Formats: sequence, structure tokens, C-alpha cells
Amino acid sequence: MNLSQHDWATQLEADENAVILDVRTADECNDGIIPNAVMIDIYKGQGFIYELESLDKSKNYYVYCKAGGRSGQACDIMGQLGFENTYNLLGGFMQWEGKTEIP
Repeated sequence: MNLSQHDWATQLEADENAVILDVRTADECNDGIIPNAVMIDIYKGQGFIYELESLDKSKNYYVYCKAGGRSGQACDIMGQLGFENTYNLLGGFMQWEGKTEIP
């Protein structure tokens, strides 16, 4: 499900079963991440799938990338793998106005 920046942040804050997932490259993550994000690079191909398979599918995943494209793809892949609740951050990290940290 695609969510606006405001809706994504508001829903995330109220969600006690949330996991934040950053699917950007390591270089991109070095510029900052949303606090507590798990970093799994979607460009790892099959490695990305393996890492997703190790995640708890009962959690709610808030997924983002730089602009929203790759995270949308990640949500589609996760849906195919049996993840029921994935939320794509429209506009991605480029438009994020919330807190950030350096990993």
C-alpha cells in the first residue's frame, strides 16, 4: 500500500508491530536513515530475497528508498513472499521531513 509522507509517519508512530525497512544501497544509507530502520539493499537480487525470508512476516513493514520506486517494488516482492502488511513511503527519503540518523 502506498502512503503519503504524513500518513506513513502517523501510522508508523501508532503501530506497535512496526518494522522500518530501508531498501537503498549502503552508500545511500550513509547519507542518513530513518531511525531504527533495517537496511536491506534491493539491488542484492537473490540476496535481497534471502534476507527478506529471514524477517518476521507477522510484522507490519514500513518500506522506503530514495524516491519511492524501489520501495514500491520491494513491497510487491514482499507481498509475493507472504508478507501481509507493507507500506511504501511515497516520495521516499528525499522528501522525508522526520528524524534521521547516521547508521
